[in-house]
Amino acid sequence: MTDRDEEAMWRNRFILMNLLRIGATIGVLASLALWQSDVFVEGGTIVGFPLALLFLVASFWGPKWLAGRWRETPEP
Repeated sequence: MTDRDEEAMWRNRFILMNLLRIGATIGVLASLALWQSDVFVEGGTIVGFPLALLFLVASFWGPKWLAGRWRETPEP
């Protein structure tokens, strides 16, 4: 693997980790809006609370999981 390919790989991994964090944060905010407001459903719905928790877990532990997957050596 050339230096350029390696730089592109690390750049893509960095972008993916940040997209995961940003997407999960947007998911948390949307879930809270679903739960507490009339934005999606009139009167809100309790479904937003567990969704917010799932997105919150994904926001914190998703990047760690990705880093662990990338640390393992791929099998040929």
